Amino acid sequence: MTIREEKPKSMPDRTTKRILEPFDRISEVLFGLIMVLTFTGSLSVADAGWSEVRTMLIAAVGCNLAWGFIDALFYLMGSLSERAANLRTWQAVRQARTAEEAGEVIAESLPPVVASVMSPQISREIWEELNLKQAPPEGPSIGRQDLVGAAAVFFLVVASTLPVALPFLFLDNAVTALRTSNAIAVSMMFVLGYAFGQAAGYRPLVMAISMVIVGCILVALTIALGG
Repeated sequence: MTIREEKPKSMPDRTTKRILEPFDRISEVLFGLIMVLTFTGSLSVADAGWSEVRTMLIAAVGCNLAWGFIDALFYLMGSLSERAANLRTWQAVRQARTAEEAGEVIAESLPPVVASVMSPQISREIWEELNLKQAPPEGPSIGRQDLVGAAAVFFLVVASTLPVALPFLFLDNAVTALRTSNAIAVSMMFVLGYAFGQAAGYRPLVMAISMVIVGCILVALTIALGG
C-alpha cells in the first residue's frame, strides 16, 4: 500500500465532511422554520391586525437573524473542535514508539467498522508515512471552507423565514395570510422530512409525516413555554 502525500507542510484545509452535509442542511432549515412558526403560531387569528402582523414579522426576522449568527458561530466552534481532534490524532501517531501503539491510536480515531478491518500492516504504513511528514502545526485554525460553511448556516436559518413570511406581505387579509403561512410551513416540514428519509435511507414518506407531527409538537411546546 502506498500513501501519497498531498500537503506535506501543513494540515489539510478540508475537514472530513463537506461544507454542509444533507442532515446539516435539513436541520438548519427546520430550526429556522420552527423559530418563525413560534411567532406566526402565537398570532391571534381573531384579533390579527396589520400592526400586529408587522410586529410579528419584525420579531420573526430579527430572531432568525440573531439565531442564524449564533448558529454560524457554533458551526465554526464545531469545525475548530474537529480540526483539534484530528491534530491530536496526528500528533499522537507521530509520538507513538511502536507501530502497535500507533495502530491503537489510529483505530480509536476511526469508526468501529473501519477499525475492525484495519490490518497491522496498514497501521504500520500510516505510522511510517506520518513520521516522514513535517511536524504538524501547534494548533488548529479556521479555514476558508469553515467560513463558507458558517455563511451557509446563517443563510439557511434566515432564508427559512421567507416562505412563511411572504403571505403576510402579499395578501390583504391577515387571517388568510396566516392560514396560507401555516400551510406553507406544514408543506416545508413535509418536504424536509421526505428529504431526511431519503438521506437516511429510511421510508421517506413515513419520515415526512413524522416530521410534520414532530414539528407541530415542537412549535406548540415552544409557544406554550413562552418561546
